[in-house]
Amino acid sequence: MTQALFLLENRLPRVVGSIGGLQDLRDADPAEVRLACDLAEIRLDLLVDPSPTQSPAPWHHLHGIPLLFTARRKDEGGGRSLDAATRMRLLSAALDHAACLDIEVASIDEMDELLQHLKTRKLPWIASFHDFLRLPDTPVLIEAAQRAHAAGACIFKVAAHLAHPADLARLAEFQLADHPLPVATMGMGPLAAVSRLLCAQCGSALNYGHLGKIPTAPGQWPAALLQQTLSRLEPLKN
Repeated sequence: MTQALFLLENRLPRVVGSIGGLQDLRDADPAEVRLACDLAEIRLDLLVDPSPTQSPAPWHHLHGIPLLFTARRKDEGGGRSLDAATRMRLLSAALDHAACLDIEVASIDEMDELLQHLKTRKLPWIASFHDFLRLPDTPVLIEAAQRAHAAGACIFKVAAHLAHPADLARLAEFQLADHPLPVATMGMGPLAAVSRLLCAQCGSALNYGHLGKIPTAPGQWPAALLQQTLSRLEPLKN
């Protein structure tokens, strides 16, 4: 597969369609995927047989669609307990197919070899940060964003549990603040659905929905519905 180009210069909010299972991946219709999202995420940690060395790869029919590859660590929502070496192997084998990779801020040190390789190839990557229990204090998020920027990430992504409207307001304020790199924010929990609209309206660079039947995080919209809804929102200005 020829690498599809995925450009981030204009910082316009984009929709990511996340695919959470091998059958959903095989069933994904390219024309529908193109309408539903700007970038399709392949969750290698959620595939039954995630080896990108298969011939053809299970995503070969999505030729020409920008693909984001993720091999999530277990403590940040991964489907399986995969050590750093295994996650790096899976991601490295997918590089020729990738427009972008996702690597957790917590994995920056242990995946330094892969990050250096991405720098050489000029392949962008997202530094992600997840908390399924709470919304961390804002200084914690700021520090994580700064670390992501220092490591060379193109986007800093935050997904956190929101228990109260005050959490939603604080996450929106974080999105609206000045950062050294583009930021993507989204909530999980009872305010997940509304957070994905508000954060997008506040300028979230990437906004995740699911393709197929299986959401890959709590509170995800179907990607096509999210795309349609976001098109009706007027961007907020800080």
